[in-house]
Amino acid sequence: MRKQPQYFIVDADALPEIFLKVAEAKRLLEAGEVRTVNEAAERMGISRSAFYKYKDAVRPFNDMLSGRIINVQILLKNEPGILSAVLNNFARCGANILTINQSIPGGGGAVVSVGAETSGLTMTTEEMLEQVAGESGVVRCEILGG
Repeated sequence: MRKQPQYFIVDADALPEIFLKVAEAKRLLEAGEVRTVNEAAERMGISRSAFYKYKDAVRPFNDMLSGRIINVQILLKNEPGILSAVLNNFARCGANILTINQSIPGGGGAVVSVGAETSGLTMTTEEMLEQVAGESGVVRCEILGG
């Protein structure tokens, strides 16, 4: 039976240097500043084996005071321009779109999942969702997490 993972919030200054270097190597890869794990590990002065050993265990903590990431699922009618209008609505509200995943349209509609950072919202999350839901062509809009 697999043990349930435990998580702790720890000040970065208290962590062994290898964890900080692995986190920075992951950031370099995600930002496209390097193309390979080998380049990231080399730049950070760590071995590839150390990177692979700790890469799944080290994640930066997003400060909840500076913003929050929400995941929204939206069912859209399969009509031109609806997705664009929805994304423009997020932008007008001050949300920063992080991810967009859309299913292949079927049965006249498509499911779109949007990950957005909300620190720049000019209104509440609920008000933003109401605006998105009120957009022409939106069948359903619901928050999945955040």
